[in-house]
Amino acid sequence: MAVGKRIYLKRHMPDKDVMMQFKTIPASNTCDVMGRNAAMNPRIRLVSSPKDQMMVGPALTVKCRAGDNLALHAALNMASEGDVLVVSNEEDNTRSLMGEVMMAYLRYDRKVAGIILDGPIRDIDEIGKWDFPVYCTGTTPGGPYKEGPGEVNVPISCGGISVNPGDIILADPDGIIVIPRKDAAQILEDAKKFQAADEKKLEAAKNGTANRAWVEKTLEAKEFEIIDDVYEP
Repeated sequence: MAVGKRIYLKRHMPDKDVMMQFKTIPASNTCDVMGRNAAMNPRIRLVSSPKDQMMVGPALTVKCRAGDNLALHAALNMASEGDVLVVSNEEDNTRSLMGEVMMAYLRYDRKVAGIILDGPIRDIDEIGKWDFPVYCTGTTPGGPYKEGPGEVNVPISCGGISVNPGDIILADPDGIIVIPRKDAAQILEDAKKFQAADEKKLEAAKNGTANRAWVEKTLEAKEFEIIDDVYEP
């Protein structure tokens, strides 16, 4: 087997009903019930203008060599409607991995839900206006090579987070989180409860009934010293 040059045509897919319910929950709420340890590095940010604030879909993973998009082109041929392409790039920022032509193919022909690249793109003057979710690290006019190696539908690291093929990707203007496919049903249940409690906290913060007693208790438990005086240098 040519490790480093593998393209898997199949992947385990998440339960679609479970997956789509995440679209009603802020990414921050879902991340909080996952130990606040599922969010990609904010160097990967939204650069387009989607009308729908929430993006959700199964991960089609692409492992690129730094600045090389041959494996990404292979993934374009495989992408299905509703997929989210998630692309690792060895954290390289010197060459764009995609531009308007490739992006248009994904948007109009393959009808994917969106794309996440741990690297730059180009043609931002057009892509930045699109009603299509594009997350990346920035822009550069420098184009990619097409030599390989690279892999498709293998485990990758993107934005510092592990992503397996078929994991659920949830993104909104705050950023991107990764929901492990096997744990999705339990995470959804926990996220719904958290969202309901969070909405109550928000209402209390607005109407003056917020209970902040936990702050003093936590400070005391952590052995903070409260000094009723001015700091003297």
